[in-house]
Amino acid sequence: MRVFVTGGTGHAGSHIIPELIAAGHEVTGLARSDTAATALSALGAKVHRGDLEDLDGLKEAAAHSDGVIHVAHRQDLLPTGGVAAVAAAEVPIMLAYGEALEGTGKPLVAAGSIGSPGNLGRPATEHDPALPAGEEHAGTLRARNIVETTVIGLAERGVRSSIVRLANIAHSTTDQAGFLQRLIALAKEKGVVGYPGDGANRWNAVHARDAAAVFRLAWEKGPAGSYWHAVADGAIPFRDIAEALGRRLALPVVSIPVDALMVPGHFGFLANIVTQSYPASNLITRETLGWEPAQPGLLDDLDNGHYFPAS
Repeated sequence: MRVFVTGGTGHAGSHIIPELIAAGHEVTGLARSDTAATALSALGAKVHRGDLEDLDGLKEAAAHSDGVIHVAHRQDLLPTGGVAAVAAAEVPIMLAYGEALEGTGKPLVAAGSIGSPGNLGRPATEHDPALPAGEEHAGTLRARNIVETTVIGLAERGVRSSIVRLANIAHSTTDQAGFLQRLIALAKEKGVVGYPGDGANRWNAVHARDAAAVFRLAWEKGPAGSYWHAVADGAIPFRDIAEALGRRLALPVVSIPVDALMVPGHFGFLANIVTQSYPASNLITRETLGWEPAQPGLLDDLDNGHYFPAS
């Protein structure tokens, strides 16, 4: 089957393409530069030159495929408009895919985020609504909600659309700029590894290769209008993450009091993120898609050492 993939040179996408090819699919990736085109070819994909602003080009590529996996985003909008601007730019992209795939029953699988604080009194499940607003960053959450509900809504137009909600931490040997890298850089700068309060707030994580398998399975057989959770570790205490970093960095691990958390405190702009709790379940994803994580969990992966190259 022919799969059109966007974001194929990013952390998630660079694992999704080999996963699809290994399963016998033919992959075409979107490339806006010669560098990206070379990287896609090295992964074994064909190349479609263009960018996310070229909606006609995206529709053409989608129409000539057996379905789409979309994990790209307008990163160029982050400095001026933040996550809300990036999310707003995704809606017309999803609608363009809808025009190309309408009535075909072909799959559209787009990346989402669990990303909502764990205020449900239980782990988030695949049946929970997209990023419920009402927290401190309600505008951003509403923007992400609109993207995800736009994709899910395409199921009513004959598109086998679904959302893969990525874990808050995606880890692998190829992670160059994710959340873990920021925590490591912060610890080196401060000389200690900090955790908020008692560090009992829970985070979710997934190995990027395991996440790639969720995208493939959702593309191959996921029912229309579904949410999936690419989550392997559903509830890791933040203190455990800090202690794993401390062991590898040979740095003290310390509690950062609540009154020292805000900017310009220890965590800087990450303060509003690290204090939240994000427990999440993957039960429906495992049962429906037959997915089982096969790669190392987060704490084992940190102990593998590839996040801490010898200097």
